[in-house]
Amino acid sequence: MTGFTHHPWLNGLLGNSEAAAIWGPAQQMQHMLACEAAFTRALGHTGRISADQATKVAALIANFKPNLDAINIATMRDGVPVPELVAQLKRVAGPDAGAVHTGSTSQDVLDTALALTIKAFNDLLADRLTSLAADFDALSDQFRDRTIMGRTRMQAALPIAFSDRLATWSQPMARHALRLSRLRPEIEVLSLGGAVGDRAALGDHGDAIAAAMATDLGLRNPPKAPHAMRDHIADYANLLSLITGSLGKMGQDICLMAQQGIEEIGLEGGGASSAMPHKQNPVLAELLVTNARFNATQLAGIHHALVHEQERSGAAWVLEWMILPQMAEVTARSLSAAHDLITRVTRIG
Repeated sequence: MTGFTHHPWLNGLLGNSEAAAIWGPAQQMQHMLACEAAFTRALGHTGRISADQATKVAALIANFKPNLDAINIATMRDGVPVPELVAQLKRVAGPDAGAVHTGSTSQDVLDTALALTIKAFNDLLADRLTSLAADFDALSDQFRDRTIMGRTRMQAALPIAFSDRLATWSQPMARHALRLSRLRPEIEVLSLGGAVGDRAALGDHGDAIAAAMATDLGLRNPPKAPHAMRDHIADYANLLSLITGSLGKMGQDICLMAQQGIEEIGLEGGGASSAMPHKQNPVLAELLVTNARFNATQLAGIHHALVHEQERSGAAWVLEWMILPQMAEVTARSLSAAHDLITRVTRIG
C-alpha cells in the first residue's frame, strides 16, 4: 500500500484514490481469498475432492472474514500473511480442512493475488491512456496551427508548429498503450507451483488444477509458476516508468514554456506562492517531472528484485511488495495530473 492517498494534505497532490483502492489491503485480501476458493473448486473439478465438498468449502472461503489483527502478528513471525490466513480457514472448514490450500503454497496465493491486482489496475491504466489520447486530440484541434519557438539544448532554434511539439507528448503515450496490451498476457498470470514450484504435491492433477484455476480467475496459465522468475514484474515496472517518464517530458516542456519571459503557454488555476503573490506556479507540470524521477529511481529496486535464490527468495520478493504498489499509484496519479493539466491550457504561443 502506498503512503499518500490518506495523507491529510499530500493526498490531493500525490495520491490517487482509485489506484490506492486497487492496491490496498482490503482488495488484496479479497484476491487471496479468491485464489484459495478457485483452488478448492479446481480440486473438485479434477476429482481430488468431491464436487459437493468443493462447492461448499469454496463458498465458505469466498465469504470468510479473516482476523486481520492475528494475521498482522503472524506476518511479523512468518514473513507472509498466508500461513495464518490458511490456519483460520482450516479452523472454520473443520472436517473439510483438507479441501483448503492442500498442495498449494504461500507464494502461489500472494503472486496470484498480485496478478489479479495488476489485472484490475491495467483496466484503469488502459482507460486513462485512452482518455489522455482524447485530451491530446482536443488540444491539437484547438491549437495545432499556433507557432512556437523550437528549442534545442534549451536555446532558441527555429519556429515550429505547436503540433510538432505536441506529437512528442502524444506519440509515446500511444506506444505505451500498445505496450500495455502486449504485456497484459505476460503479467496477468496464475501462480501454482506448490512448495518448490513443481506441483509435486498435486500429483498427476497439477496441470489440470492450474488450468481450471486460470479459467476461473481469468488469468493466463504459464507452463511453470514464476516463483523465482520475475522478469515479467520488471518488464511491467519498466512500462510504468516509461509512462511516467514520457509524461515527465511533457511536464518539463510545459514548465519551460510557462516561464516568465517565454510565456508560450497559458494555464488556468496555477499554484500560488506564500511570499510572491505575482507568481502562478505550474504545479501539475512540476508533479509530472517529480513522478517521472520517482519511478525511474524505483525501477532500479525492482531490478534488484530479479535476483532470487534457488526456488524462492524472501528478501527479493518482499522488495517487490514495497516498490511496485508505489510505482503503480504514482503512474495513475501522473495520468490524472496530465489530464487536468491539458484541460487547463488556455493559450499557446
